[in-house]
Amino acid sequence: MRTNDKSTPLKLLLSSGAAFGALLMTQPAWAQSEPGVEETEFEEIVVLGTRRTDRSATDSASPIDIISAQELVGQPAADMLDVIKNIVPSFYVPQNTISDASTFVRAPSLRGLGADQILVMINGKRYNRSALVQVVGGGDTALSLGAQSADISMIPAIAIANLQILRDGATAQYGSDAIGGVINYGIRSSDSGLEVLTQYGQNYAGDGESYQVAANAGFSLWGNGFVNLSGEYFKGEQTSRGATRPVAAVFAASNPSLASQLPNFPGPVQIWGSSPTDGYKLFLNSGYDLTANSSLYLTVNVGHREADQSFNYRSPISATGLVIDNGTGTPATGSPGRNGAFNPIFLTPCPTGNATCPTGGFVRNTNTFSFASIYPAGFTPRFQGVADQAYGTFGTKGEADSGLTYDLSATLAENSLELAMTQSLNASFGPQSQTSFEFGQLIQREANLNLDLTYPLEVGFASPITLSGGVEHRREEYEQTAGDLQSYAAGPYAVQSLYRLVSPGVYVADGSASQSPGASGYGGTRPESAKVTSQTSYGVYVGAEADVTEALSVGVMGRYEDYSTFGDTFVGKVNALYEVSDMFSVRGTVGSGFHAPSPGQGATEILTTAFAAGNQVQTGTYPVSSPISQFFGAKTLTPEESVNFGAGFILKPIPALTLTVDAYLIEVTDRISITSTFNVTAANIVAQPALAAVGVGGAVNYFTNGFDTETKGIDAVASYRTELLENPLSLTLAYSYNKSEVTDFDPVVIGADRIFDIENITPKHRAIVSANWQVAGFTVNGRANYYSSWASEQDYPGQVFGDKVTADLDVSYTIADAYTITVGASNLFDEYPDKIAGTTANPIYALTGSTADGQIYPRSGGPFGMNGGFWFARLSVKY
Repeated sequence: MRTNDKSTPLKLLLSSGAAFGALLMTQPAWAQSEPGVEETEFEEIVVLGTRRTDRSATDSASPIDIISAQELVGQPAADMLDVIKNIVPSFYVPQNTISDASTFVRAPSLRGLGADQILVMINGKRYNRSALVQVVGGGDTALSLGAQSADISMIPAIAIANLQILRDGATAQYGSDAIGGVINYGIRSSDSGLEVLTQYGQNYAGDGESYQVAANAGFSLWGNGFVNLSGEYFKGEQTSRGATRPVAAVFAASNPSLASQLPNFPGPVQIWGSSPTDGYKLFLNSGYDLTANSSLYLTVNVGHREADQSFNYRSPISATGLVIDNGTGTPATGSPGRNGAFNPIFLTPCPTGNATCPTGGFVRNTNTFSFASIYPAGFTPRFQGVADQAYGTFGTKGEADSGLTYDLSATLAENSLELAMTQSLNASFGPQSQTSFEFGQLIQREANLNLDLTYPLEVGFASPITLSGGVEHRREEYEQTAGDLQSYAAGPYAVQSLYRLVSPGVYVADGSASQSPGASGYGGTRPESAKVTSQTSYGVYVGAEADVTEALSVGVMGRYEDYSTFGDTFVGKVNALYEVSDMFSVRGTVGSGFHAPSPGQGATEILTTAFAAGNQVQTGTYPVSSPISQFFGAKTLTPEESVNFGAGFILKPIPALTLTVDAYLIEVTDRISITSTFNVTAANIVAQPALAAVGVGGAVNYFTNGFDTETKGIDAVASYRTELLENPLSLTLAYSYNKSEVTDFDPVVIGADRIFDIENITPKHRAIVSANWQVAGFTVNGRANYYSSWASEQDYPGQVFGDKVTADLDVSYTIADAYTITVGASNLFDEYPDKIAGTTANPIYALTGSTADGQIYPRSGGPFGMNGGFWFARLSVKY
């Protein structure tokens, strides 16, 4: 069964509009604002997609969402990814329950495009990438496999004055990565006041306790400037939404005296849910006026996050004849296998000088070692990730008497991810194996130098032509540091040639035994791969914008960039806004764009693991320069290129009601991704000895340009401000229709299952209806969220996960204009994604009601997660 959603965007838009109209006639109490944040800091002035300073969201030639601080702080989530997902319907991010390092740095999507096709900015300056390149395959990274994007979870919500999301291609204005749009965080700049908030919450299921403490304070600098400081500490406990593995249940029944030694006892041996996480986020925003028309500014962001992820359980036994539902309707059985790490390791080396048992061989006898002596009930590795962020921008800006404005800035940033594992082993080292491993660090460094200029030129139009131009120099570095020897190495028992004693001093060959190299679960960085890779570029842009008449505004932009790694490129953009009347305007955009390969994509070399028939299978991901990649046909990476078309209208039939509708088409060619896997054979290793790092039966993939996509859709936003019982009521409807199609591809790079996921992993229709009602010191906020069906062929072939509606509700009460108490719930009615259906690919075991690895719900969590309902209480104090 496949997803085949034939509902047209127009039909969905009309039905959503009808629902919104009905909503206006009722007395709802939903919404999205928070009374404890300074509202004067939120102004609907657009700073994205234009160099003019007199644009608002409703007279911009490009579609822009402006999200207030109230909405952001009002979300109970500590992670900025989840905050935006709850508010912006075209923004998608998976939960990533067990996804290797991708659990520590999740990859979001805007308008169905990859994470590194979204440009993130802070106060209009480029925010740095994270250190992680997404290399784990499957539905969790279907849209962003191979991407290296910014880690916006390091930004504290309390620091933000407003968030502007440009839903339009903007590479001509801002450079590489802005294919799908731009997210800009405007940071609070008040020079006085103190705000402190604390929050506690928990899932309805009784787990996932969440703690959050945040504060913001403003200070004046001698009356000529300000310093605004924000900080947040957060801690989230683990959730579990799976069952124990069927083989673990069999082990517990067969070995009751050892049952308590099962990992996570008495819970599931491997955890499908959110990983425990804690950390802090700090922000400094400051400015100082040098003269009446010039100033200095400094912005600093520091963040630290630690997470501890459950991995797959390694069983010391096999189980046979377990009843399963494989979706065929015919009775069937399954037989989960023993993990290969528990195979016997033969310890007796061949006698020295024996011709029938050569040096390097081992004797097959009873002198063996088993990891059951260390993990008698099996083991579940715990994967730790420590992420650190440091970002700073210093600059000066001003305006000359002639109207010329300038903004000169320098940005330095570093993001790192340190990876480690406990409760694991390197089977190839046998009795000498460690149980804990350090895998090394991934480090991304960036340095940017920008000069932006504007000049108003009077030519007789309805407004001056705002001429703009600028230059940018960027340098990126990507570094991998070496891990422990055993984290990547093959030990003495990796491959054992075995001999059996048949008579005194005489042996005969008796097969072989092997154990996987590297830590069970992940592979550390080898010393030869521990290096720094860099890339430099410079760009020049020019633009012109003006109101040609009172009704027509036009903008033209062009940008040239040159990269040290692949050469140069030129992109351009034209947009226009025409005001048909005071109530109705139309707008449109045509532009080209690009995404340059990052040094991380050009240098990442990493070893991950999966399981086949219960055994660990290693997959090595390699850069195109690696002899391993070149053995399988790798070619030099080139930039992704795009063309973006947009058209829409703005309707303001009455002062209190605004409706914007925007359609778009984005064509991207030569998308950067990771190939499908190449299986490694013994003959491959003979031909290319470097493949021994993966081993026979392992797999290899590499970065490449491999496919083209076409993404089209509609975004609609309606807002209405009125009164209910003589008290203010704000209503909002946000709707997104998005459809992606892979239009051309190299079958070596991408398979049919991933193509299907790119086209179906996100709901094609997403709608949010929200409201805010303020009465007698109370503020009632509510939201209804609609998600249409979705599917993942890579993880759950043949299954479609159905439409869902969730609701959020919170109530606040403010005392003496300073103290606000809020209680509320996300996913009020405890909605979950559909359960995994029994299929031949994912049979459901009757013993546990789960898949062989304990899954009940889809591993990505679907579009809203698998944790169910969450209640919270918040106290905000403001002076």
